[in-house]
Amino acid sequence: MTSLLQIDNLRVSYRGAGRRSLEVLHGVSLDIKEGETVGLIGESGSGKTTIGRTVLGLTPVSAGTITYNGRDITHLGKKERRNLGSEIQVVFQDPYSSLNPTRTIEDTIAEPMRIHGVDKKTAHERIRYLLSEVGLPAGSERRMPREFSGGQRQRIAIARALALDPKLIICDEPVSALDLTTQARVLDLLIDIQGKTGVSYLFVSHDLSVVRKISHRVAVIYRGDIVEFGPGAAVTGSPSHAYTRKLAAAAPVADPTLQAHRRREWRKVVMGEQLAGKTA
Repeated sequence: MTSLLQIDNLRVSYRGAGRRSLEVLHGVSLDIKEGETVGLIGESGSGKTTIGRTVLGLTPVSAGTITYNGRDITHLGKKERRNLGSEIQVVFQDPYSSLNPTRTIEDTIAEPMRIHGVDKKTAHERIRYLLSEVGLPAGSERRMPREFSGGQRQRIAIARALALDPKLIICDEPVSALDLTTQARVLDLLIDIQGKTGVSYLFVSHDLSVVRKISHRVAVIYRGDIVEFGPGAAVTGSPSHAYTRKLAAAAPVADPTLQAHRRREWRKVVMGEQLAGKTA
């Protein structure tokens, strides 16, 4: 199966103090196939969000290529990037700040459709359908964001991302601001939507348990490098890289006995890193 998104040897640098540049991605490569979810996991500052931003055209690329559906999109102009918005969408982390508090839900979801020439009647019907698909009651389109809970707001953000029937959605920590029960519901919703539409996800997260639930394949990023990439069950269940094992050992579980075992494993990995540092 050919890849919908192909990232090859991607490098990104930011200007630091003076004229010095700091490279935050060091030749990253990964791909996403049609109808597939690739989980991208790493700690804060690892570069995972930067990868998503380059795909969206929000962060300039220093070197390497991003190919979408056979087309090089690495350095698109503003007009071309706007046209691509019908095929590549995003769901951001914070459901409270990602919606305009002064606009109704219908106005918010309709905006990308208006930009792409969808007439008002068609947009209204599409919005009602999408809100129903994400489990919100009839009439929700007329309400304001403040009238919804965090989980409901994230469902609205997902509906907005689906408005133009995209092929790829960048999910940037979409459940990290939600409680565990709501997280599970939103993840189930994303999986259900993918089953119905065939949309692909790049799912960015710091939480291994979340990535394990939704991802077909998982890429692990550490300090700007992909250190492990493979089938989700293998990477999250039997990781080969020490950093992935550290993430797995740090992930909390409900079973006290298993949690104690994981804590011991985490200490082993950390001690191994410290010993390696002393002998280096």
